Amino acid sequence: MSTDAAHSLADAYGLSGAGSDPVEVEPGLWVQQVDTQRELERSWSEVSGYLRAVLDAAGVDHLTAEELTVVPGLEEVLALLELRAHVRQQHRSGGGPWDVVVVDCAPTAETLRLLALPEALRWYLDRVGGPERRLLKALRPVVGRATGLPVPGDEVISAVERLQADLLEVRRLLVRPESSVRLVLTPERVVLAEARRSLTTLSLLGYRVDGVVANRVFPAGAGAWADGWQAAQAEVLAEVHDSFAPLPVWTSSYAAAEPVGPDAVASVAQDAYASRGTEDPFAVPEGPGPVRVRRLGATGPGERRGAELRVSLPFVATGDVDLARHGESLVVTVGAYRRVLTLPASLARWPVSGATVDDGVLRVRFREAAAAAAAEDDVPEQGEEQPW
Repeated sequence: MSTDAAHSLADAYGLSGAGSDPVEVEPGLWVQQVDTQRELERSWSEVSGYLRAVLDAAGVDHLTAEELTVVPGLEEVLALLELRAHVRQQHRSGGGPWDVVVVDCAPTAETLRLLALPEALRWYLDRVGGPERRLLKALRPVVGRATGLPVPGDEVISAVERLQADLLEVRRLLVRPESSVRLVLTPERVVLAEARRSLTTLSLLGYRVDGVVANRVFPAGAGAWADGWQAAQAEVLAEVHDSFAPLPVWTSSYAAAEPVGPDAVASVAQDAYASRGTEDPFAVPEGPGPVRVRRLGATGPGERRGAELRVSLPFVATGDVDLARHGESLVVTVGAYRRVLTLPASLARWPVSGATVDDGVLRVRFREAAAAAAAEDDVPEQGEEQPW
């Protein structure tokens, strides 16, 4: 399924009729280009209708009000709700109808924004809602008379609550051990630099990367014109293997013609995945996720116990990370990307005692506050690690 607003998935398979519903290309292979507008109307219509009414009452013209009611990036996030629907169907059917769902994403910047939005939007909705929403229900008549503006009805509040729940479920789906991201690059230095930054950002956001596909590699014997490209690509491919180890790197040769249609696409896949023998390209990644927490014992007499939050940040040094504590949240910023980590109950009561980046891992240490008792249900045993 494609979540890219500029869909090209149907073109790659030579389809003319692919749309918002899955279309069978060959037995066992289905293609879908998600209609985000349809999902937007279903999930956001009550809220956008209320916002338009407020803006109309405030004197904003209709066209401007229409533009202001759409949250930037919301359409892309709602595309992920279609992915959630397929996974739900898979679980209800006892393993079917889908063996695996492959999401064809937009180019790097748009995809990173897409993957950051579920958690960021849910955090925002939590802050503007919560207990204040219940208070608004009680004071609705008074607020309406005092301001002269429309007050959200139960259907609007329910829509916001439903979207919060949807975003939480999408986030859990994307970061579970069975889900992973696969990077695709061409062996060029500029592209490699971007892919390295992508791995850092994906790890910051809590997503597992299961491997790298190096595409459009010039084959041997392509002719004198390609000799320079072959030499340059060989150097970059060596850097790709070094940069992303121990992740698998699959290589795919530059095809003799544009790969359009199921047979041509299958040939590209066979070429790429055969480069690592019989290794299963759909194997679930092993090992811990990029964000985990570990219990620390007391280091000496009079010392308090603690915990260490570990965030994998490949290619990053201490000076590249900005760290801030705001109440129950830890804000981690790397370059242009920021993640707000809501701390578990026990760590939320513990102050940060130190932080460092060691060998591509951010380690944030917490020590139990002098007057606080730790909640044992959300901090692992001493020396053990658990996923975030």
